[in-house]
Amino acid sequence: MNKILDELLQVDYASKINKIKHFLSRATIVNNLHGLVFGLSGGLDSTIIAYLCSIVNRQNTLVLIMPDPEVTPIQETKDAITIANKLKLNYKVINISLIVDTYMKHVGTHDHALGNLRSRIRSNILYYYSNMKNYLVVGTTDKSEYLLGYFTKFGDGGADALPLVSLYKTQLKKFAKQLQISERIINKKSSPHILKNQLAENDIGLTYNKIDVILYCLFDKKLSLHETSKLTSFDINSINKIFYMYKKNRHKRKNSLRPC
Repeated sequence: MNKILDELLQVDYASKINKIKHFLSRATIVNNLHGLVFGLSGGLDSTIIAYLCSIVNRQNTLVLIMPDPEVTPIQETKDAITIANKLKLNYKVINISLIVDTYMKHVGTHDHALGNLRSRIRSNILYYYSNMKNYLVVGTTDKSEYLLGYFTKFGDGGADALPLVSLYKTQLKKFAKQLQISERIINKKSSPHILKNQLAENDIGLTYNKIDVILYCLFDKKLSLHETSKLTSFDINSINKIFYMYKKNRHKRKNSLRPC
């Protein structure tokens, strides 16, 4: 596994940074938009977006920090505020718990559905400010999450631009070092924070080192499931699990279904 992980981490990160900066800048110009807006959780992916947006258009970037104290650790919100202040970005902290509670009074409760609802509420708020300011909504989904479908449809997966979708989670750790993001942020356990005590690796059942190696073999090296198992020495069940997630969540990566 280590050899393949080393291989997938061999990326020209400085070139990637420049490419994404150009992508974001061009996306605003081509679409006649005035700036950028995104949600900052305090985690790795959204912190990277914060750093990139601060480089591209600090003056016209709006950061929305949208905790629900029921599921969002206090330290995450503190980290998000610290990052926004450090980068001198305009930000708003919007506690979404009252909005969530209002929904629950009318539709009832269901843990999984409620988690996705939190993500969709955040997306609604992002697009509210996008409409108000004529800003581009920047998403934080990375390649690992995108291929697995580990995001909420029309929630955190809904955005005008997904700058990180060509980089795996493990690659983003190296990418973040290039941006001089702190090791503490880089080493945080990934979580969408839509359910209590949620961790991505626990949800998926594998570490990102393994997840990314499997995805890299299947989709970049275009190996079969058995070839991937042989090359990585991973249990075939783990590889089947990742491929099943990819297939099961295919609908998330497509536009709405339409009749022929």
